[in-house]
Amino acid sequence: MFLPVAQGALWWPGQRMLVVSDLHLEKGSNFASRGQLLPPYDTQATLTAVESLVDVFNPETVVSLGDSFHDPQAEFRLGAEAVSRIRRLTSRVEWFWVEGNHDPEPPAHLGGIGANKLERGNIVFRHEPTGAPGEIAGHLHPVARIGGRGRALRRKCFVTDGASLVLPSLGAFTGGLNVLDAAIATLFRDGAMVFATNGTRVHHIERKRLRPDRFGL
Repeated sequence: MFLPVAQGALWWPGQRMLVVSDLHLEKGSNFASRGQLLPPYDTQATLTAVESLVDVFNPETVVSLGDSFHDPQAEFRLGAEAVSRIRRLTSRVEWFWVEGNHDPEPPAHLGGIGANKLERGNIVFRHEPTGAPGEIAGHLHPVARIGGRGRALRRKCFVTDGASLVLPSLGAFTGGLNVLDAAIATLFRDGAMVFATNGTRVHHIERKRLRPDRFGL
C-alpha cells in the first residue's frame, strides 16, 4: 500500500521508501541568469521540505523521480550549504536519483545512485509516465482546479487509477498541469482518482468538482 503525503510525497510503508518528484533545484538561479528575477530561496525551501519528510518517516530508501535539478548546470550554482545538505541526505539513506528530462545525469559528487528507472518487485519508478500498470512517475506536475462555493482553488494533486500513479512536484518554484489536460487524461482512459493536497491534508476530489484552467481566473 502507498500513502500520499500532504507535502506532495509518497510513502511505501512495506519498503520503508519515500518517493519525491520534480524538486527542480536551482530553478530560481536558472531564471535569474535569463533576466527573470525570482527570490533565490527555492533550493533551500525544497531541501527543508525533503529533510522534514526524512525526519518524520525515517525511510530506508528515498527515490527522487527525476528533474531533481532544474538543468544540467544546476550543480555548479548550488551554494556550499545546499551541497552539504544534499550530501547529508544521500549519506543518511539509500538514495536514488531517477533520471529526468531536465537532469539526465544527476551529479555523482552529491552522493546517491543514478538510474534511468528503478524497479522494486512489480513496481517501476520512472520520470515520464506511460500509464503502464505498476508504474509510479512524475514529470507532469499535476494540479487540480477545484470548484465550489463560488470560487475555484488550485491544488497540487496525486492522480491514480489504482494501477499507476503520477506524483505532484515537490519543488518550491514548480508550476502545474491541470489534471483535465489531455496529457494527463489520456494516461487514465478509464478514469482516474484525484487526491489533492493543501499542504496539511490530502483529500479525494470528486470528478464533478474538477474545473479546467481559464485565463484570467
